[in-house]
Amino acid sequence: MKVMRMRAPSGFRLAALTAATLMAVALTACGGGSGAKASQTAAKVNKEEITVHQINFVLQRQPNLKPDQVEGASRQVLERLIDQELAVQKAQDLKLDRDPRVVQQIETAKREIIARAYAERLGETASKPQPQEITQYYNDKPALFADRRIYNLQEISIEAKPEQFDALRARLGEAKTLPEFLDYLKANDIKFVGTQAVRSAEQLPLNSLDAVARLKDGQSMLNATPTGLLVVYLAGSRSQPVTLEQARPAIEQFLLNQRRTDLLAKDIKAMRENAKIEYVGKFAEAAASAPAGSASAPVAPIAPVTSPDPAASGSLDSNSSSKGLGNK
Repeated sequence: MKVMRMRAPSGFRLAALTAATLMAVALTACGGGSGAKASQTAAKVNKEEITVHQINFVLQRQPNLKPDQVEGASRQVLERLIDQELAVQKAQDLKLDRDPRVVQQIETAKREIIARAYAERLGETASKPQPQEITQYYNDKPALFADRRIYNLQEISIEAKPEQFDALRARLGEAKTLPEFLDYLKANDIKFVGTQAVRSAEQLPLNSLDAVARLKDGQSMLNATPTGLLVVYLAGSRSQPVTLEQARPAIEQFLLNQRRTDLLAKDIKAMRENAKIEYVGKFAEAAASAPAGSASAPVAPIAPVTSPDPAASGSLDSNSSSKGLGNK
């Protein structure tokens, strides 16, 4: 096989690249030039080369790829890269790489890649959680682990004005069955949408898990929403606890990710304090009335530690449930 020096693609050639390989091409470009390590050429598309290095980079982004699947996957990736290269060349012929919108997208993608690289580099300095921290988190979240349940939930999203809330709460408390409450909504021309689903504890938002966990089968709770009220009715549940040893890998990863997020937020805050930032025009007025600093990124919920039941969803009507609401 002929060995040739890898050529770094120009910035504008990134325009037609797919999101899956955008980072690969950008990093390849960064490593190009006279000092770049020679790579084997996998294919030539007119005058341009596709290298084994590019194929391997894409393969690294495909999780759970078995050794006996690598060869077949490599061929598939190469064919996609060939199609991609043809699209790039055609786009260049049409001068799409000079389109202002495309140029802006390239610059935006480049900034995101570089900023993400910095965040990942900083995240590597975060220390791993200690065993006692993992145990503490496990003990602090019984609804997620030791007392974990699988919930059969029915949700009624009601369109209502604030002045209707008290009456709806009272009616919900008086109803003996869910269909009785739904009939009341229909009789009063109150719009609602009902759904039902089976969810495990880790599939629920962390900020509402404890409230749902306090419900007994047949009970419900009522929450305000931007458009009205949400009734969450627990049609049934079953216990499926998770031991500390089962939960340990997920907890460790969650705490580590949280630590990395906090580390980045602290670092960005410090850089903001030391940087000269000047808002201009209408943004200056908005900045003057806004609190200083930027909001930290949200922390992702902990990953499932066991295989959840498959979710079941569907419309809710007056025959969906005959169990008591348990509000009295």
